Amino acid sequence: MASKLSSVTRASRVLRQLPISQYRPFSAAPQRLSESLNVHRNKPTNNPSLPFKFSEQNLTLVDEILKRYPPQYKKAAVMPLLDLGQRQHGYTSISVMNEVARMLEIPPMRVYEVATFYTMYNREPVGKYFVQICTTTPCQLGGCGSNSIVKAINEHLGITPGHTTEDGLFTYIEVECLGACVNAPMVQINDDYYEDLTPESIKTLLTALKDSATATGTSAATKVPAPGPLSGRSTCENSAGLTNLKDVPEWNPEIMMRKDGALDEQPQQ
Repeated sequence: MASKLSSVTRASRVLRQLPISQYRPFSAAPQRLSESLNVHRNKPTNNPSLPFKFSEQNLTLVDEILKRYPPQYKKAAVMPLLDLGQRQHGYTSISVMNEVARMLEIPPMRVYEVATFYTMYNREPVGKYFVQICTTTPCQLGGCGSNSIVKAINEHLGITPGHTTEDGLFTYIEVECLGACVNAPMVQINDDYYEDLTPESIKTLLTALKDSATATGTSAATKVPAPGPLSGRSTCENSAGLTNLKDVPEWNPEIMMRKDGALDEQPQQ
């Protein structure tokens, strides 16, 4: 018994003498792995038994897309075909992915890999208006800041990012930079950018979209603001207007263009 205790004591001394690993975790919270991006769960509205076929109109577009690629490389059309399927079906279901794989004659897994990697493919149903609010640093700092826009959307729609309204009209998420930093804060709704937002203008926009979707009869003339800056400016010029590139440079071919054979001329000694 004593020998066993002494061996345990010696082992503990050895462990205490080992160097301590010089790292610390980024977060003290327990790690929680997400399955939302890489695992498919069959649901009544999203399972392989539900048929999907491209419409006649979209089959014409499919033929046009496939003509862009050599026959032996038609698998490169997987992204535009997934986008086309999502536009027809409303989201990229497992049936859409399987049909794209069949048309391109590739293993379904090759399509699943693409659809789960790129965030523009929605693998679950979304609302009629897919609202993507940018909350990256430029939008947080530009204008009134994206935090106030997020708060306004939360209040107006009654949901938080990652959810869909009960009427199915709006799905609302936060995203990273959408490339309109100069007109921050901004939001993408379906394919359109709305920029230079304020809490008031985003609420007006959402109201107009809802009225437009639910309008009937004579009230169908609800006007939705045009995409782009909602502040009154037409592009991304500053408040003082155009400050540079005001003059059109004079075109002089003798100065602007190099003469043929100029590189072949040998410098004189």
